[in-house]
Amino acid sequence: MQKIKVLIVDDSAFMRKLIQDFLSEHPSIEVIGTARNGEDALKKIKVLSPDVVTMDVEMPVLNGLDALQKIMNDHPVPVLMLSSTTKQGAENTMQAMSLGAIDFIAKPSGAISLDLYKVKEELIQKVISASKANLTQLSRDSRGDYAKRTTTPSEDCSKIERKGPISGTRKKTISKKLICIGTSTGGPRALQQVVTRLPKNIDVPVFVVQHMPAGFTKSLADRLNSLSECIVKEAVDGEIAERGTIYIAPGGFHLTVKQMGTSLIIQLDDVTPPRGGHRPSVDVMFESISHINEYSKIAVIMTGMGSDGSQGLIELKKTGVVTAIAESQETSIVYGMPKAAVATKLVDEVQNVEKIAEAILRYI
Repeated sequence: MQKIKVLIVDDSAFMRKLIQDFLSEHPSIEVIGTARNGEDALKKIKVLSPDVVTMDVEMPVLNGLDALQKIMNDHPVPVLMLSSTTKQGAENTMQAMSLGAIDFIAKPSGAISLDLYKVKEELIQKVISASKANLTQLSRDSRGDYAKRTTTPSEDCSKIERKGPISGTRKKTISKKLICIGTSTGGPRALQQVVTRLPKNIDVPVFVVQHMPAGFTKSLADRLNSLSECIVKEAVDGEIAERGTIYIAPGGFHLTVKQMGTSLIIQLDDVTPPRGGHRPSVDVMFESISHINEYSKIAVIMTGMGSDGSQGLIELKKTGVVTAIAESQETSIVYGMPKAAVATKLVDEVQNVEKIAEAILRYI
């Protein structure tokens, strides 16, 4: 069996050794080298051709963000960032994701995490996941196509022409609608592609689950809000969902939606155990929305490992008027969650990520 070749980049010798020891324990991972800063990393990537790079953010000579930008321009390879949970650390992480990092690990404490063992299994699994990333899409994003494609919102909703029926089994039109989106690895970039293309006059609420730990979803929401015509915010427990607003589930909390009279109420829960290792979980959100009557729903599943969202999609389709859209294999950074959704045979459209917003608007 061919092993996953990993290069570890960190200015701390202690952290380099700790990460190397953790990864080397797994039979399918081989640490082929370490680097003490971004400049050192660039040289070693050219010589060693790793399958995955783990990268610290704060380093001397050339920091992780600048190094990442050069890596993705010159020699695209899946990069996994190690990030602190401070506000600045979270903002740097969101910037790293926009520059091409495939995913990140939140350090449990500080720059030198003596308790890094707490995320050992997550680190191993994310390295394995990163090794399976769609390098063609990473390369396309790194050339700047991604940034260029996220600057123009879609047309006014009223001007979108819907192509074809929503579903042959649907007998009636429901005026009230909502959108629910689930994504994981590669999701921040996919969300940016979709959210920045939704016009400010979109007359529905949008609920989003992005697999991400506590402390990072606020920075994700703030970044998307700064780039979008719509309001994007981290969801708050008990708030009434407003049309034209996009709600991001906070890391560490399941997000559910409940109908009370004519309003939709957001509920957050950090007590119910993770589903499939995830809290927030796409399945949990989708299942809660399946109980909402008098609304038609557009459910979107995009890039990510695993199958979160598929069981929830089944429940959605059992109970109401639902249009399901999955991201294509071509543009998914990791074609796991969309593939599992397509396997249910309940997906109405498969679209490249840059076409998903247009597809959503056709059904609105």
